[in-house]
Amino acid sequence: MRTALEQRVLDFIRESRMASPGDRVGVAVSGGADSVALLRLLEALRHELGVTLLVIHFDHMLRGAESDRDASFVEELARAYGLEFLSAREDVRAAATLNAGNLEETARHLRYGFFERILAHQKATRVAVAHTADDQAETILARMIRGTGLTGLASIYPVVDSPSGGTIVRPLLHIRRQELRDYLRGCGQEWREDASNADQTRLRARIRAQLLPIIERDFSPAIVQHLGDLARFAREEESFWSALVEDRLAKYAKVASGARSERTQSISARDLLSPITFGGAGEHSEAHPARALTERLIRRLYEKVRGDRRELSARHVEQVIRLAAESTSGKRLRLPGRIAVERVFHDIVFSSASQEDGRKDRAASRETKMHPPSYLYMVALPARGATTVAVPELSTSFRLKIVDWPLGESDTKTDTGALDAGTLRSPLLLRSWRPGDAYRPRGHRQSQKLKQMFQAERVPRHQRVHWPVLESAGQVIWTRGMAPAEEFSVHENTRVGLLIEEESL
Repeated sequence: MRTALEQRVLDFIRESRMASPGDRVGVAVSGGADSVALLRLLEALRHELGVTLLVIHFDHMLRGAESDRDASFVEELARAYGLEFLSAREDVRAAATLNAGNLEETARHLRYGFFERILAHQKATRVAVAHTADDQAETILARMIRGTGLTGLASIYPVVDSPSGGTIVRPLLHIRRQELRDYLRGCGQEWREDASNADQTRLRARIRAQLLPIIERDFSPAIVQHLGDLARFAREEESFWSALVEDRLAKYAKVASGARSERTQSISARDLLSPITFGGAGEHSEAHPARALTERLIRRLYEKVRGDRRELSARHVEQVIRLAAESTSGKRLRLPGRIAVERVFHDIVFSSASQEDGRKDRAASRETKMHPPSYLYMVALPARGATTVAVPELSTSFRLKIVDWPLGESDTKTDTGALDAGTLRSPLLLRSWRPGDAYRPRGHRQSQKLKQMFQAERVPRHQRVHWPVLESAGQVIWTRGMAPAEEFSVHENTRVGLLIEEESL
């Protein structure tokens, strides 16, 4: 016969789809009351759920002999239930010191790294952790005190898909901490107390011991339930925004041209700042400012490059928005985690930055003087239609399209970068820039060196080495992002034009 608490946990697991028959669930047990109660509850429900349990324990090595006794207690508990026991231990304090990190954040990072390894090695398909309704309330209050937005209010999620393909689940997220202790006492089950949880130099401990009891006593006895509901409402909102953000990124974000890492992301400033349009295309559509979407796009791009959103504040997001809205090419920001955001012509590029950047720039500049172009491709233009030239060195391709001129109504309206195909001569080469390259840009009276044009447009030195150039019969006629050569540009007598488009590979 199930207890009322066991039934509530079973219902929550089923409603949240936390487990399916055949799953191997690794129960994360520290030895504390919450995690021991989680193990006892799942043990009571495992036959009905159709799952296999194993016990996993991570030793943070923070409390000396007490940590060792915690590990022994959990191992004996697993043995008493005939369950497989997996454990790991790492010196969290040493890791935090080495990386100049926060102790709690380092502990969490290493602990969840252990969980990920278990899932990645298919020791388990799910890892169950013992966060409670109290943990949820304390987390929301801590984030509100430090400063947070709607994403932060979503707080602790009941189900989280992990990078390894497994899932982290929290079956007790709707249960109060005191209920779990009462359940254990009713079972005659002991647990371990971690004295560090009472250390009120930590914000979470002060919220637990001081703030939350005052709110419950003097303002709202149901505050924990209300905060849990707030987190659920925020998660529902975030689910909508997340889908919209991923749709935008799939359409508009790309690996930046010439990037050495797939984590280097690029999006045009226009697409980053564009409004949300409702009502479809045409005169009945309505465009609405999308500040909320822009902010989320920035956070997601940052996350794709760094791997997480830690340390990225509202102030940093505002700086990126100003970069996209007001800055010129070449302007650059440094964000936490050694992430750089740069304006490159019309694009906003997120990439990993390092202290080596300056040395790499100087080395790249020297390299251009010592070596020939890093790539060179012969271009064979068709009489009609288009040809594509893939440039793996830039992780991009160039589509050279022959079109009738002037353009028809259905064709591209922008002709500032178009070339007069009738003026081109063989050999036609697409290659990287080299020192000394020069031509007279459309609308200018004199020839200019590309180096000067790069400086005017603030193109970073390390990008110039691979910058694409098109030459006709030995003469430079076009380069990415600049006006084409005057004598090769379209004019009133042009009958056949050449358009150049760039796409990511």
